[in-house]
Amino acid sequence: MITMTESAVTALTRFMSSTDKPVAGLRIRVESGGCSGFKYSLKLEQSGNDDDQSVDCHGITLLIDEASAPLLGGVTMDFVEGMDGSGFTFTNPNANSSCGCGKSFAC
Repeated sequence: MITMTESAVTALTRFMSSTDKPVAGLRIRVESGGCSGFKYSLKLEQSGNDDDQSVDCHGITLLIDEASAPLLGGVTMDFVEGMDGSGFTFTNPNANSSCGCGKSFAC
């Protein structure tokens, strides 16, 4: 469903190990908004929901809600660092277009 680059796995592992609360996984959600119509939302969760899809990706549990799952099929998640800042970016084969920052898309 979702592929994570080595850079994304390293960043997530670092973020998850630095929190003082237990982490059940990373919630990845697609929401309305952003400059292209949909945006990605990421949140470390202490527990999942009963209707979540739980996906193991390099030892990291991804929690994906039912509505977001179809829009996340085949997505590659990366973590980039540069002069302009750092953050997660997404390459989504389901998108008809996306913004330059890689954080929002349209279907």
